[in-house]
Amino acid sequence: MTRVLTDRALGRATLARQFLLERADVTALEAVEHLAGLQAQAPTPPYLALWARVKNFAAEELSTLIERRQVVRLVAMRGTVFVMSAADAASFRGTVQSIMDRDLHTNTAHRAALSGMDLAALAQAGRELVSEGPLTQMQLRPLLAERFPGRSPEGLAHGIRGLLPMVQVPPRGLWGRSGPPALTTLESWLGTELDSTPVPDALVLRYLAAFGPASVKDAQAWSGLTRLAEVFERLRPNLITFVNEKGTELFDLPGAPRPDDGTPPVRILAPFDNILLSHADRSRIMDEQYRTRVFTVNGIIKPAVLVRGKVVGFAAESAKGDTARLTVSLFSQQSKTAMSSVEREARSLLRFLHPAISKHEISVEILT
Repeated sequence: MTRVLTDRALGRATLARQFLLERADVTALEAVEHLAGLQAQAPTPPYLALWARVKNFAAEELSTLIERRQVVRLVAMRGTVFVMSAADAASFRGTVQSIMDRDLHTNTAHRAALSGMDLAALAQAGRELVSEGPLTQMQLRPLLAERFPGRSPEGLAHGIRGLLPMVQVPPRGLWGRSGPPALTTLESWLGTELDSTPVPDALVLRYLAAFGPASVKDAQAWSGLTRLAEVFERLRPNLITFVNEKGTELFDLPGAPRPDDGTPPVRILAPFDNILLSHADRSRIMDEQYRTRVFTVNGIIKPAVLVRGKVVGFAAESAKGDTARLTVSLFSQQSKTAMSSVEREARSLLRFLHPAISKHEISVEILT
């Protein structure tokens, strides 16, 4: 009989793989690779994701990896920007390229500009234009308009973003610096030819190592890909299976951690934290009734607060003058022990975000 995994057991298993049961004693590069990349629409979230997961993480470590081209920022899973290792970038992007190809024909804002377009010619133009140095989208648009008159420059630039693995180069993404996204090809940035042959089987295995146990639909939610059932069937002989409380089949790696006991610690997650976006069924980490309080209608995902492994609220940080503040909004009253842990974690987060500010204020509110 197939073993049933409760939401609590699933949550502990995923938290263990996400380094959220205990901060891991690993390098930032090791963490980025183990986690199969970090959500990175904005510059700061990857740093906060690593702070929550890596023991003694220093922000400069990730910045240095980006400057040394060991870590890159590019569009990958779900068609959004990720931070991932240079070693993973080509294969991950190649495997999810179909998402970008589909977007070229379905994106309501830009598909008209790309309709009937010679996409190979557009891709070649993009390569040529950034061959002498990275360009922002604003810089690309007039150059593309010269080559392809009569078409929307914004649509053409969007097309290049989808057709080519374009890296957002530093200072974009550096701690405390950043800047507008300037783009060049991954091959140009790394100075080598890359094999971007799709490897969906390998991608699924990496997903399970970081987010399992998981269903086919979970893997599709994380990657943005469809038709992964056939991939799981190929892999089935080397995987083990469970079912969740709803009876959905789950797959996992035989040797992956699935801790039986222990109380997960309090954690404050990054905005857009990938653990909230990587399962079709989020019940292992967040009750559905709270989703709309953490996920806003304009696409923002707030820094969620975890107590005993579940989302119980969210945090908001600000700094003005000599004071840094963090407000924790909870969906319900928590135990005194949990509240003390929340405050301790909040102060640690403020020290990480604002090491030069000495005055830190923490406030906790219970939402009704």
